[in-house]
Amino acid sequence: MTSQDDRYKEIEQRERTLREREMQVRLREMEADIHASDAPFHKTVKHKHQLENSSKSLMKKLILAGKLFALGVAVLVAVRIASVVAGIIIVAALTWISYKLFFESPKNKL
Repeated sequence: MTSQDDRYKEIEQRERTLREREMQVRLREMEADIHASDAPFHKTVKHKHQLENSSKSLMKKLILAGKLFALGVAVLVAVRIASVVAGIIIVAALTWISYKLFFESPKNKL
């Protein structure tokens, strides 16, 4: 019986050493992956058509900004004109009402 116990202990010892070796191998592989100095490095370069597209994009943005500015100026001018017209209409209405109330003779009302 002692020989079987010894055999089981020997098998367990071998399995333990085998697991330790596998663990060490995995750790070394993981360290090698982490500290890999020969990682591929690619320098990025803009292509010519990208440069042309960026200048076209800038022109489109400038045109859009100009349109927006022109729209803002047109709205401001329209508001000023509308306020002047509204003022003229208000003054005309007050003048007409005051004429009807104060200057028109009561004889003409019948």
